[in-house]
Amino acid sequence: IKSHHNVGGLPEQLGLKLLEPLRDLFKDEVRELGVALGLPRDMVYRHPFPGPGLGVRILGEIKREYALLLQRADAIFIEELRNTVDEKTGKTWYDLTSQAFTVFLPVKSVGVMGDGRTYDYVVALRAVVTSDFMTAHWAELPYDLLGKVSNRIINEVRGINRVVYDISGKPPATIEWE
Repeated sequence: IKSHHNVGGLPEQLGLKLLEPLRDLFKDEVRELGVALGLPRDMVYRHPFPGPGLGVRILGEIKREYALLLQRADAIFIEELRNTVDEKTGKTWYDLTSQAFTVFLPVKSVGVMGDGRTYDYVVALRAVVTSDFMTAHWAELPYDLLGKVSNRIINEVRGINRVVYDISGKPPATIEWE
């Protein structure tokens, strides 16, 4: 089983004692506690984000260039999920998914922009639905939403020319790629 990104990690040389009273709670239990404490719904149900930040979502070597590309691609994906409403439920796709994010893949792919060839990076979109984060099913996002996200990323994020969608379940995959 993978280790938690968001627990421990305080450097020993600081000489401080780390207190983590909630470290043994799972995400769904933390949400139950947040509701019981009366925290705002959008805070309690916001998608999880790894403690180490975007570095967990960059495969291989972490570079500033990769982080900047990933930030821009991820912002587009999340914006479209927040702005697209499912006709059946009346909820946004952000609210219908338990976690969604973009992963930077350190591989280049041939593409075409205008009259020229490109040789740029690939990002993967990942969206899952789960009740407990111990198991998860890939979110069956509408094709038109995926197409819009892909087109926006490719046209607005110079340096990315291919977008793929991860349809792996948990298990056997994990939600985060690292």
